[in-house]
Amino acid sequence: MNIYLVCNAGMSTSILVKKMQDEAEKQNLSDIHVEAFSVEILDEKVDTADVVLLGPQIRHMLNDVKKIINGKCPVEVIDMRDYGMINGKKVLEKALKLVGNK
Repeated sequence: MNIYLVCNAGMSTSILVKKMQDEAEKQNLSDIHVEAFSVEILDEKVDTADVVLLGPQIRHMLNDVKKIINGKCPVEVIDMRDYGMINGKKVLEKALKLVGNK
């Protein structure tokens, strides 16, 4: 499963990716791949996405991102508190819930 975090390519998102991967490993979810990139390259990744989560700093782009995704997978904004606390477990749970795995 590919979980894509879309952001302004900030450092905190890279840290969140690592925390989410660590949590997936802890839960023996070996098929989870988490990646972060800027919204500018989302159209190149859309065909491989299972869920797309936006960093709260670009929440204003939610409708634009949904147009790019065009219903191919769930799209949501990461909770500001979970993002700020770099809570990989919570963000991973949200992603899994969106795709119906939890």
